[in-house]
Amino acid sequence: MRIERTMARVSVSGGLWQKLIAVQIYGANTGVGKTVFSTLLGAHFGARSSPTKWTVRYIKPVSTGPADEADDDYVRRYSGSPVSTLFKFNDAVSPHVAARGASHVPSDDHLNQELAKCLQQGAGSLPLEQADMGLAIVETAGGVLSPGPSGTPQADIFRALRLPAVLVGDHRLGGIAATISAAESLAIRGYDIDAVVCFENQSRYENAVYLKQYFEERSISTFDIPWIPDLDGLIPGTREEEAVMRQYYDARSREKHVSEVARCIIDRHATRMGNLESMASRTKQAIWHPFTQHKHVTNAEDVLVFDSAYGDYFQVKETSSSKHSDSALFPALDGSASWWTQGYGHGNPQLSLAAAYAAGRYGHVMFAGAIHQPALELAETMLKRLDNPRLNKVFYTDNGSTATEVGIKMALRAACKHYDWDGSNEEVGVLGLKASYHGDTIGAMDASEPCVFNEKVDWYRGRGFWFDYPTYKMVKGRWVVEPPEGMEEDLGPVKHFDSQDEIFNLDARSPSLRYETYIVQTLDKLVKERGAKFGALIMEPIVLGAGGMIFVDPLFQQSLLRVVRRYDFGPAQGAKSTLKGNEDAWSGIPVVFDEVFTGLYRLGRFSSGSFLGVHPDISVHAKLLTGGLLPLSITTASDSIFQAFWGDEKSEALLHGHSYTAHAVGCQVANVSLEIAKKMQKSEEWSTFRKQWEMRHRVHVKDGCTGGREEKGLWSMWSQDFVIEVSKHRRVAHVNALGSVLAVSLVDSAGCGYNSSASVGLRDALLKLTSEDQIRIHSRILGNVIYLMASMTAKPTHLKAVEETFVSRLKEVL
Repeated sequence: MRIERTMARVSVSGGLWQKLIAVQIYGANTGVGKTVFSTLLGAHFGARSSPTKWTVRYIKPVSTGPADEADDDYVRRYSGSPVSTLFKFNDAVSPHVAARGASHVPSDDHLNQELAKCLQQGAGSLPLEQADMGLAIVETAGGVLSPGPSGTPQADIFRALRLPAVLVGDHRLGGIAATISAAESLAIRGYDIDAVVCFENQSRYENAVYLKQYFEERSISTFDIPWIPDLDGLIPGTREEEAVMRQYYDARSREKHVSEVARCIIDRHATRMGNLESMASRTKQAIWHPFTQHKHVTNAEDVLVFDSAYGDYFQVKETSSSKHSDSALFPALDGSASWWTQGYGHGNPQLSLAAAYAAGRYGHVMFAGAIHQPALELAETMLKRLDNPRLNKVFYTDNGSTATEVGIKMALRAACKHYDWDGSNEEVGVLGLKASYHGDTIGAMDASEPCVFNEKVDWYRGRGFWFDYPTYKMVKGRWVVEPPEGMEEDLGPVKHFDSQDEIFNLDARSPSLRYETYIVQTLDKLVKERGAKFGALIMEPIVLGAGGMIFVDPLFQQSLLRVVRRYDFGPAQGAKSTLKGNEDAWSGIPVVFDEVFTGLYRLGRFSSGSFLGVHPDISVHAKLLTGGLLPLSITTASDSIFQAFWGDEKSEALLHGHSYTAHAVGCQVANVSLEIAKKMQKSEEWSTFRKQWEMRHRVHVKDGCTGGREEKGLWSMWSQDFVIEVSKHRRVAHVNALGSVLAVSLVDSAGCGYNSSASVGLRDALLKLTSEDQIRIHSRILGNVIYLMASMTAKPTHLKAVEETFVSRLKEVL
């Protein structure tokens, strides 16, 4: 079976139009009467003329079985509505089986795009008079989770459109359970169920009676409809049978049973549209947004209204100024991966099911002095896959900032205890890198130099010293490592490299005596001359995210760690030392890696610290940990760090925690997320991405995770040709691409940094539609830097379309 894969359009807009109501008919099972209900609904709306005249269309995305038994012909015959079937297969079996003998099988993307095109054409062809409306009835095949041609369950295939659903219940024996299960399957995937209908033929099962009470307790309108008349004695296909059925549809479609369903569908559509229209203005009254100067938000249309999200795309409300069609929504690529958290697609059913399972099994249970399986499994998995012999303890917190704060607490206590410092009465700071940022809680803020994020925070003190450093980047098609301006004498001149791999070939480049000399001399001035005390080195491996997507020369970070571990920060106090004899003992001061942003494959590896070929004493992980579904974070530590909190009194323990520490739902989702990531390593998509970055002459790159040497080149989801092309644009200063991250720094004559507005125009242009062949991209900026992030499950064909749009907008705007 060959599944079609390449499509020019890679996204579809959500199924919501001003003048067209599209409703998807799902069945609790096969044979429950979906087509009968679709016919009744079509006949009802087709007969309505006052006060609104309705245009009705029936669409069957996938049909199986002989042509003379096709549902579309049946619906046309008895409702009088125009019908369309998008893909037909001859065998009367499940679509995934029927498709096996076909020469061409639509991919899920293609099937969705064809359905969206059909609906959009229907919306665009409606008369423009105020009183006219359209109804599109989309009938699925089989049950809610019956597979489509590709084998994907239908509820997952069509989720991108998220059409409001009408669920046809099962009126047969066992149908109550089947109907409730089907409704839950839709709900867990984010569908809105407009109504549940159940055919009732006065049988002893009374399914409709039970289902009506069950669903209406859950605020889902439920309707019972009389079943088709007894056709015993009538030969199928005869005029007599047809006459009986015509009488049934003519009569029942006008009765209150179907009228009430129709009114419910219309009312739900009006409510959804009204809510969508008012959300932006209501937001200005109730919401305080993060990282926003609200004085500058003067227009309600500046607030993006998200109706839903699925895969790599948001479904965003169209504004009056950007409308190109009757559609109320447009798809926009989630170009920031939802602020760096999104890993495996919005609405991922595997993660949703994991969350539902843990919520049902545990809800939330307290964690102090207790354990549950998801938390234990996650801790053991993380320690194993980080493959850092120093780490053997996991501490749970809620988010990256608090996890980093815990890591700082751990390191400072260990250092103070070792050196017999009193951190409560004397200043003990941290070492780090300029432009680094570790979170918005007050302790994590203090581990960063003064910057736009913290300089107006009244309690901020900035406790430490932050090294300047060389950065690496692609400039006009060439990879370079360059020092900060004016520091060529300390850190060396600009150096050119043939590939990114060569920059990371640290064994060939090290030891860097120049880097180490600069670091030692700086520490001597701070520690020996000024008497400064430092209790930790904290840094983000490779990429400083919030600081502006700055890519640090990995050799400098490796050199800094090595110097810090052998540097004499003060005499240990004999018996006070907890380090002697410990195999994982830290030296100098504890090293903390903040992998909140860079870890868990964001840069193409499980641990971004592995690029440096050295192991931290503490590492922090969040964001991609749960695939972007829930907040959860961990701080991992060595036993020698753990021993610093060992004592007779409770006050000596690490007295830190949150009400939702190690919440079972987050831990369960994280376990599933890590399993998905493990499979992605061997996926066809990742193999394609790697091939885009293969070099003619492979470079040995040391893998810090395994401790061995592998012919493993660096790679990115963004193609090498695209990165080179962008880097050569006259307004582009430099580009970086590693793993899922693309960062483009634009030239700004007024100066770079967070306050620069150089990238605003490009950001805004990416969100506008100028051609039907291009996509819209929602992106975030950091001053003069505009960045894009792919999800871990992004497809090469999808990113190719993103690249084409980016280059086009870059040329248009700049």
